[in-house]
Amino acid sequence: MFIHMNSHTYAPSLSNAPLVDDLPLCVGGHALSSRLIVGTGKYDTLELMRDSLVASGACSVTVAVRRERMYDRSGQNILDYIDPAQYLLLPNTAGCYNANDAVRVAKLGREILSALENPGADWVKLEVLGDSKTLLPDPVATIEACKTLVADGFQVLCYTSDDPIVARRLKEAGAACVMPAGSPIGSGQGILNPNNLRIILEYLKEDDPAYPVIVDAGVGTASDVAIAFELGADGVLLNSAIAHARDPVRMSTAMKYAALAGREAYLSGRIPRRLYATASSPEEGVITSRTW
Repeated sequence: MFIHMNSHTYAPSLSNAPLVDDLPLCVGGHALSSRLIVGTGKYDTLELMRDSLVASGACSVTVAVRRERMYDRSGQNILDYIDPAQYLLLPNTAGCYNANDAVRVAKLGREILSALENPGADWVKLEVLGDSKTLLPDPVATIEACKTLVADGFQVLCYTSDDPIVARRLKEAGAACVMPAGSPIGSGQGILNPNNLRIILEYLKEDDPAYPVIVDAGVGTASDVAIAFELGADGVLLNSAIAHARDPVRMSTAMKYAALAGREAYLSGRIPRRLYATASSPEEGVITSRTW
């Protein structure tokens, strides 16, 4: 059961529904029933990408809109393998190394999605990288580009490092969502600094508990996804962990269930960590040699 909202709600099949009541993930004017967002790059074939997206249960997928990234080696267009009626498309500015290029690519994505009449035309995943070796974001250029795009009417989802101060500055700049990296892009190292992620969640949600924070980059396997959700992240965006897996379709299925399990665990509330053991069975009324 999904709540009717004045925004677009994309829902996967009922088999992907949460086990307990939970509100959809809302980013800007969009409500997503699945909290897993999947990338479309790096797959061996577009057919494999298509099947992996279906297996993930995702209802939103991100696409690099630079022309050279939208076609494979045989000249096939990636958009021919993504059903715009099934997925909310999230254009991204991957491969941009300065604010001007990122703004230009974001506007190109808006034109492409507007032509497709896809509701995702008004939002963008902003990436402004600092260098090609680490693929870490340039914080100054990211904030600059974010302000420009927000002023132009975009709902901006900002890829950033796990620096809590930068995350706070991006929210202040008008970002609809902040997306801290778990670890460097494509590294598969998982959540390297859970403490920083906790601080980011605290800072960004202290005045607005519904403000979305999505972990982006560094996921290697399903347990990384579960950990991100257990820490309180509202969503996870990943690509390489599926596309480079030995069996991408099966890994997509694992990621789907990891997202559900992690979110359920967070909503359920874990027990506190204790130094010493605590008996799981009551000791009152137990007959022992001392009481016999």
